[in-house]
This record gives sequence, C-alpha cells and structure tokens, in this order.
Amino acid sequence: MKYIVPLLFLIAMESTFAQSRFPGFLQGTWKVENKEQYEHWDKLNESSLKGFSYTLNNGQMSISEYLDISEINTEITYTATVLRQNQGEGIRFTLSNTDSTFTFENAHHDFPKNIIYQKLSDNELYVQVTDGMQKGFAYKMQKQFQNNSTKDTSVSNEKYDPVLANKLGGDEYGMKGYVLVLLKTGTNQTTDKSFINNCFRGHMDNINQLVKEGKLTVAGPLGKNDKTYRGIFILNVTTFEEAKSLLQNDTAIKEGLLDFDLFKWYGSAALPEYLDASDKIWKVKP
Repeated sequence: MKYIVPLLFLIAMESTFAQSRFPGFLQGTWKVENKEQYEHWDKLNESSLKGFSYTLNNGQMSISEYLDISEINTEITYTATVLRQNQGEGIRFTLSNTDSTFTFENAHHDFPKNIIYQKLSDNELYVQVTDGMQKGFAYKMQKQFQNNSTKDTSVSNEKYDPVLANKLGGDEYGMKGYVLVLLKTGTNQTTDKSFINNCFRGHMDNINQLVKEGKLTVAGPLGKNDKTYRGIFILNVTTFEEAKSLLQNDTAIKEGLLDFDLFKWYGSAALPEYLDASDKIWKVKP
C-alpha cells in the first residue's frame, strides 16, 4: 500500500461520546492553523458525511483528497481517497472510543495507523496523526465561513457541480468504486415451494432495505444461461467485506438457494441518481 498522509484528516466527537457517536458537527469548512489548507464536509444524513481536502493559492482551490465518514450498523469508519494514489482505492480507518477523545485506527496501514481527535470548542479541533508510537504530527483547525469566491483550478467541465459531486462521492473523473455481485444458483436443491417462496420474499425485502439505506444501486435478473447466473447487484460499497455483510441478510443466500461471486467495479458516481426516477415509473411492486 502506498504511503499516505492525509493533509487535512480531521474528525472530532462531542465531549461526551455517549451523547453523540457520529460527528455531524463537522458539517462546514475548517482551516488548519497558520496554513492555507482546508477541509469541507457536507452532512448527507444522520449517519453519513462526505468531504474533501483542499489548499488555496491566490484564491485558487486545489483538491487533494475525497473523504467519507459512515456509520454502518454500529461501526463508524473514515475513508480517505487521495488523488492519484493507491489506484483510486480509499484507505479505511475504524473508530474506537477513548472517553472524550477517540481514534480512527488501521493497524495494517503503513502511516498513519492512528488518528486521534479532540474537540476543543464548537469552532476548534485538535488533531493528532501517528504511527501508534513516536512518529507523527499534530495541528489545530478552526471552523470557517465558506468562501464562495474560490475557484477549483482542477475543473475543466463548465457544467461541474461541486456540491453534487461531493454528495455522490466521485473522484476527479466523476467515477467511484462499487462492488458488482453476480448471483448464481446455490447448493440448496430443495423443492419445498413454501420454503422457497418465503426465502425469496426475504430476498426482495432485503433488496428494498438496501435501496432505502443507499447501499444498493442496481438489481435485476439475468436471462437463462449455462453458467447458472441468476441476477446482478451493484452495491454502493467499496470492499468485499462490506458487500458480504450486506448479503448475509438476504434469506435466499443464507439458506443456500442463491450464491454469489464478487467483483470490483468502477463506474459513474451519478449512478444512484436514477433511483428517484425509477421509484416513479413502476405500477406493480414486485
């Protein structure tokens, strides 16, 4: 894995962890003390923040990385995707609680391994970036008013919408990573129709739940083929571990009626935008 030091890696929690487990207060723009380095966050919902780091030079903005903070089940993670590094793959850190300060950890990463955050006030943060031992650095960040006069010098698209791009989590090409799931016939060869119907009802219920959570972007059956493939999912996650966790809630998969193969897929970050339109064109719910 390439050596990554996010320039503006910031996260903080409320002074009492039990009162607020998700750092929604990060919404807005923050500046590193005595430097023209910034981080901007948009709060998508109560369990999702999208952000990006950038520098300013004579009023010109240059984005260096895209950021994501998400809560899945009871786990909160931070993912940093640094431009032109690590083949576009994000580096993921997992939150562990330590009283009023807390750490995002990735013991397998070269540097950093630990990111320690402390909220000093509503407008000031203290951030430590370490290898878990002696190596590292620290800085303060102050909350800012958004400066709408800045211009991103990396943008060549006249139609570029930075708010939408940030919301969707795309890279500088408007693309992002997904997991493609090829569903196939499982090992359970039961002929119990009632059992099969109940399992596939659970299969559909899980599909609807994943769509509601923003985790499933595409789903549909395949025509008959000699490879026993039955259908596809495109999951709005980046790792096989996340994909497998979501699929284990599918009763058809749990009971062995379906199995799956997983593939990394790189596609337009705008893909989930079609879902609003798709919910307006069906007459009968499957």
